[in-house]
Amino acid sequence: MEDNFRMVAKTFFGFEEILAKELQMLGAQNVEQGVRMVSFKGDKGFMYKANLALRTALKILKPIYFFKANNEQALYKGISGVNWSKLIGANQTFVIDTTVHSEYFNHSEFVSQKCKDAIVDQFRERTGQRPSIDKVHPDLRINIHIDKDQVSVALDTSGNALNQRGYRTATNIAPINEVLAAGILLLSGWDGQTDFLDPMCGSGTFLAEAAMIACNIPANINRKEFAFEKWNDWDNNLFDAISDSLLKRVREFHHTIKGYDKAPSAVQKAKDNIKNANLEDYITIEENNFFDTEKSTEGKLHLVFNPPYDERLDIHMEEFYKNIGDTLKKNYPGTNAWMITANLEALKYVGLKPSRKIKLFNAGLEARLVKYAMYEGSKRTKFNPVNEDIEKE
Repeated sequence: MEDNFRMVAKTFFGFEEILAKELQMLGAQNVEQGVRMVSFKGDKGFMYKANLALRTALKILKPIYFFKANNEQALYKGISGVNWSKLIGANQTFVIDTTVHSEYFNHSEFVSQKCKDAIVDQFRERTGQRPSIDKVHPDLRINIHIDKDQVSVALDTSGNALNQRGYRTATNIAPINEVLAAGILLLSGWDGQTDFLDPMCGSGTFLAEAAMIACNIPANINRKEFAFEKWNDWDNNLFDAISDSLLKRVREFHHTIKGYDKAPSAVQKAKDNIKNANLEDYITIEENNFFDTEKSTEGKLHLVFNPPYDERLDIHMEEFYKNIGDTLKKNYPGTNAWMITANLEALKYVGLKPSRKIKLFNAGLEARLVKYAMYEGSKRTKFNPVNEDIEKE
């Protein structure tokens, strides 16, 4: 039986806890939360499973070597300490991704170049040949992380970031990252036990991620490839067995998932993406202006959306956000409404008091995920004064 080894799952700020929970539910060992990352242990099969199934991971790294370096000579020597011929052939390709937080090294490009030199020189000395760099489709993607004088060398098991699920080919002006969408849905408590609506669905990302969560469909089952498929120890049969076991855990869904958008082009793009994800049986998309709609289902409704903000679309902020609040208040009783916005100023115009506020980042902008609980009948929703404090939770 293969030994377990340590891995690191990278994620967004604010998702560490839900990623740790995902890993525990999958069966990971020694799960430990960090900042924008969670470390864990598992074997090769679990590495495949984590890449296929995790919804809130951006990448899975496999650390292979640690050393200290406070100058370029020590860095070169440390990288030379790895026997690279066990990982890659002289006729293959590689690329190095570097993150630096150090007073000793100022530029990640310089670090990548120095590490590349050490790897290439090792091959030249031993074989007279050298692997080449391929930034687009390398055989091996190496991750170097330097914190002060601590250098971590890891293999990138994923390749392209895991938000690239494989279903979204058509996008709008500012589509939400798929991992961010999945994390927001999990933070909101979405579990597929009610009807779901995204009233400003854009290219359909929340809809696709909501359906996959509801049906327990592996997040990356539509993805074309992972970096580990080019490794020397790639086990196709094991990967297929892991995929099959995950697909056997898919469950039925007995509610509705609906998306609205007022732009015909967005509706068409969303429909195309949902078709790519093989989720048409679960999702309906309609051309509709949210402000002209009302709740169309009995029982509780789970509503999640990413409204436009000034950075990306030309809207009249005050009026737009007031309309959001008015529509929810008048037309959507019995609804848990969750909204992410990077326009913190705009929240006060909604005119509703959020029952939760969670600090996140969307495309590098500080944002808030807010919840508005809209009650049925006599439980009147409480309002915020216009100067309501919207500081982070």
